[in-house]
Parts: sequence; structure tokens; C-alpha cells
Amino acid sequence: MSGLAIEYGTHERVREIVDRLTYCAEHVSLAFDGWDEPHVKGPGLYFAVVADRDYGDYADPMGDNRWPRESCPTALAEDCFVEAVESVSRQQDGGVVVAVDGEIEGQMVRFRDLGTRSEETDLVDDVSYEPWMGSRHMSAIETSVRPEVVATVTLSEETGRVSVFRDGDAESMERADLGGQWRAE
Repeated sequence: MSGLAIEYGTHERVREIVDRLTYCAEHVSLAFDGWDEPHVKGPGLYFAVVADRDYGDYADPMGDNRWPRESCPTALAEDCFVEAVESVSRQQDGGVVVAVDGEIEGQMVRFRDLGTRSEETDLVDDVSYEPWMGSRHMSAIETSVRPEVVATVTLSEETGRVSVFRDGDAESMERADLGGQWRAE
């Protein structure tokens, strides 16, 4: 890397963005009371923090699913961001693209399977799945190894589990473990 390159994974502002996404996903999980009810689908989320606005090479639009940019264009907004996350988690489907500056894309997306681009074939070996992972988590861990992606954050609509994926590694907390003692890295 050149001396001008930014290491987004350790950049303070980008870490703050990933933390905000994670804490909001935890908030939504803890606020929903129906996780133990049979045949109930809870709120779900999938965020990808990207360092490249050209994510169209590995993502496709997810129909009419939209992030409400008119009321909340950035993850760094205070109250409106929490409200938007709550709404999107229950009413929309797809991945939310968040740039490293916090700006949120309006169009929600479906990330393509890893290896669909020729330059990704070596990245497939960097991914290993856990038994608890559903399709959202498998997509998120695959997406996290792409060079353009800093991290992905998910909220499972089946269990309320919140996960953060970086470079093919998962840091995941079941709903019962959320809201415990504050954790600092």
C-alpha cells in the first residue's frame, strides 16, 4: 500500500460507524418480544460498510426495498438513524450499503455469492461457515472478505442474534447475551 492509503478496518471514524450499526441491531433485537413464539419472523438487518462506491460489481438492486435517505442519509445521525433502522428491520428486505463516511445508499441490495467475479476465486478459501448461519449470515461472511468491504453486520430474523463479520471472521452474540456489560475493543 502507498503511504496515502487509509486502513479503513482500524480507522477510528469507520470503527464508530460499525459500532453504531452493531448497537442499533442489538437495540432492535432486544426491543422485539416475539422471538420465542412459533412461526413468528422477527426484525432482520444486513449492513455492509464499503470503501468503494462501485459495489454494483458484486451486488444487485433488491426490488423496491429502500433505505429512507430523505429522513436519514447517514449512519452518523443520532435519533433518526435508530428510527430508520427500526423501520427498515421490519418493513424492508435486503442489504443496506453504508459508505466509510457514514453515507447510506438509498437502494437496498442483494450481494452476489462470493466467486462470481474472476478475481474472487482465491477469496472463497477464506470463508468457513458455522452451523448457526442462515443464508443472510453466509452472504455476510462471504461479502466481508471482499477487499472493498470493511465489515458486515447482521440481525437474524429467526433468533435475534447479532453478528459482525470482518475478513471472513465472525463475532456473534446470541440474543440472550446482548445488553450485557459494555464491551470495548
